[in-house]
Amino acid sequence: MYILMVEDEPRVADFVRRGLRAEGWIIDHAATAEDALILLRDATYDVVLLDMMLPGMSGEELCRHLRCSRNDVPILMLSAFGSTEDRVSGLRHGADDYLPKPFDFDELIARIESLHRRMTRSITPETDRALRVGPLSFDAASMRLMLDGIEVDLSTKERDVMVLLMRNVGRVCARERLLNAVWGLEADPLTNVVDVTVSRIRRKMPGAAEMISTIRNYGYRLEPTQAPKNLLDYKEE
Repeated sequence: MYILMVEDEPRVADFVRRGLRAEGWIIDHAATAEDALILLRDATYDVVLLDMMLPGMSGEELCRHLRCSRNDVPILMLSAFGSTEDRVSGLRHGADDYLPKPFDFDELIARIESLHRRMTRSITPETDRALRVGPLSFDAASMRLMLDGIEVDLSTKERDVMVLLMRNVGRVCARERLLNAVWGLEADPLTNVVDVTVSRIRRKMPGAAEMISTIRNYGYRLEPTQAPKNLLDYKEE
């Protein structure tokens, strides 16, 4: 699942991000509604977690803006205000569900899964756990990434980068977006850690490296092309 979290409190954002990533989901984070609009313009999300109290444009204003723009992405509004009036206000502004803070993390997971099932009309939650692009496949239940049927030994960060690229197959992922989603907002924007990680991934998957295209001065794109068989044994000349 691909989730956008709009939260201006760094500690809350980090806690939620780590918990959702443990479920095998990919998380983008925006600290303001304005930043969220930029991400929503360039990507399609399964669920948006939206804090009501944000600097600048509020969560309710962002929610109303999305609905007026005919964006029907499922929105779970999170807020420290838990009165009936607050919940009704959030739902009337276009939110699909409302969860007051502090919340139980298991309930957050359950509500996200419920929203996603409702949108996709999925019968079983397992349908979201399988991701496949050509010879690559990822199973969120076991957290295993397979290449031509053989498990690839990737680090946590390497696996997260690959899953994000797989979820955006054919689309360019900017370095800044990869850095935010995998390392978090606390990462140094001038670091070359994304390029180093992609380089390690290519070395660990020789022969499939051509599936990952470098977009000069911008980022990377995973091409939905079939790579050669016996990829793990393939040696470049």
